[in-house]
Amino acid sequence: MQLKNHSLLADYRFEHITYELRPAVDPKGRPVDGLFNAWIVLDNPSQMNSYTTDMAREVGIAFRQASMDRRVVCCVFTATGDRAFCTGGNTKEYAEYYSGNPQEYKQYMRVFNDMIDAILRCDKPVVNRVNGMRVAGGQEIGMACDFSIAADTARFGQAGPKHGSAPDGGSTDFLPLYVGFSHAMDSAVLCEMWSAHKALYLGLLTQVVPVLRLDGQWIPNPLVVTDRFLDEFGRIVYGDFKTGEAAAAGKATMAKATVDQSQLDQAVEALCTKILMLMPDCVSKTVNGIRKHKQRHWDLNAITNREWLSLNMMTEARAGFRAFNEGPKDRREVDFIKLRQMLAQGHPWDDELLRAISPQFQTEVAGR
Repeated sequence: MQLKNHSLLADYRFEHITYELRPAVDPKGRPVDGLFNAWIVLDNPSQMNSYTTDMAREVGIAFRQASMDRRVVCCVFTATGDRAFCTGGNTKEYAEYYSGNPQEYKQYMRVFNDMIDAILRCDKPVVNRVNGMRVAGGQEIGMACDFSIAADTARFGQAGPKHGSAPDGGSTDFLPLYVGFSHAMDSAVLCEMWSAHKALYLGLLTQVVPVLRLDGQWIPNPLVVTDRFLDEFGRIVYGDFKTGEAAAAGKATMAKATVDQSQLDQAVEALCTKILMLMPDCVSKTVNGIRKHKQRHWDLNAITNREWLSLNMMTEARAGFRAFNEGPKDRREVDFIKLRQMLAQGHPWDDELLRAISPQFQTEVAGR
């Protein structure tokens, strides 16, 4: 029988991300004939695997293609290198093209929303292989996945309120479901960064594995407290980032260690094999039965969030993304106090306000 092709774009050639079919592996580690896991890989390491418009568009196409491929068991969503899974949308593109251009950003947000939809509606379970930082929009596309296995050097968090946006690409929908209301506030509003160990403790991750080797031995992330104890205020310290001398010692240890992602790959492969050894339709129904809790919130808010995020490109996002892209490396945020003072005086969002609060303009003035 001649099988029909249900892909929207048959034989699509990916140019901005990597799409690869890797053989599925049985419990004895042997490749299985005719069955694969689809690896969807963000490939922009020089910009911390932030996604451009073209990349986001192709991610959506990739998940649709994998979903319609009868041979695919699981999707693995990851990125190139060991520094970052994804740090969100490409801030250079935001600052230089979308800033002050809400009608174009609204079109972009349709592409972004389609990317989230493609993950949430994929017919195959999706495993996020977190090879490094998962921040901002990277956190959002990661939380859209069904499982997350992370290197213990990964960091997790949001950056919107620091840089002129709100984490409305999924985090305000997904984070409370994963970690509860209070922890979601810490991440989404305060932009608190979490280690992989803390993210696992809070319920954000499926598994954490070491990726650092020193003197032939695996070592845990030396920048993070990996013992469980209470501080003087009765708070659990496990997973917090070290400070002071402990942090300095940790950095020295990390500088001597080498990165080896083999255990990360093994953990991802083992999870895919577990899924291989289950009834496929039962897996699909169960996955979608659990996903619906995320989908309910996402579907309720995605359209109106898109509208607001687009209009925000005329005000705070315009200032914040340009500051991040154009400001000096040690000062890439606006002057928050000056901004609040000017708004309290009724100052409009105009070029005068933008120049008064933006570090790149302040640097120009200081250099004269």
